[in-house]
Amino acid sequence: MTTTIDFEGKVALVTGAASGIGAAAAKAFGASGATVIAADISAAVAETVAEIVEAGGNAHAVEVNVSSSAECKTMVDKAIELGGKLDFAFNNAGIGGEPTPLHEMTDESWDEVIAINLSSVFYCIRSQIPAMIKNGGGVIINTSSICGVRPLVDFGHYVAAKHGIVGLTRQTALEYAGQGIRSIAVGPGFIDTQMTKRTLEINPQTLAGLEQSIPQGRIGKPEDIGHAVRMLCSDDAAYINGVYIEIDGGMLLV
Repeated sequence: MTTTIDFEGKVALVTGAASGIGAAAAKAFGASGATVIAADISAAVAETVAEIVEAGGNAHAVEVNVSSSAECKTMVDKAIELGGKLDFAFNNAGIGGEPTPLHEMTDESWDEVIAINLSSVFYCIRSQIPAMIKNGGGVIINTSSICGVRPLVDFGHYVAAKHGIVGLTRQTALEYAGQGIRSIAVGPGFIDTQMTKRTLEINPQTLAGLEQSIPQGRIGKPEDIGHAVRMLCSDDAAYINGVYIEIDGGMLLV
């Protein structure tokens, strides 16, 4: 039986909402009635908000550099100002980084990926937790990757960050489950986003080979992740906490 998720009266904060997975999740929350706070470093996040509003939803744009702890706090404060509270947070913003063997990786390259992909999640969670405690609980979803549980050649900075997100997610669940907060890490496989295309320099031959390596026979769509995140925030997932869930079309099975 198919059920409809109703988030009327709920407030959802999504980072990295200008495109890809973040935009898809923001639109999914909006379609279910939540007030969406769509955040991104890019002013293009306004386009995501416009689509939600045009579809009859309620959304607001916030520009933020998630590698700044101060800006993350300001973002959460702004979300509460706009929505009145915070029920759901999807900490999704991230970058792929430049492919580089570990022994050739510069401090600057390492620091950038760790700051944007891992430290940012900590900064966001640190500000989101008090808001959710005040609200009687909430759900925090963090974007890891299949690289959160396996390595990828020449992406040591990315792999380290995504592994760290899994640990941080579990730590959050352990410390705050008793206060009504659930924390879950999702691990997307290869998803059809601009970041994936840039990282892998996909061409038709590469894409065909990639698809053949996935049991479901296709790379994922941003909506595959966005809809899963929406479901994990719903009461249907009320007993799911502190886990890493890969969303990869079965890729880690082979």
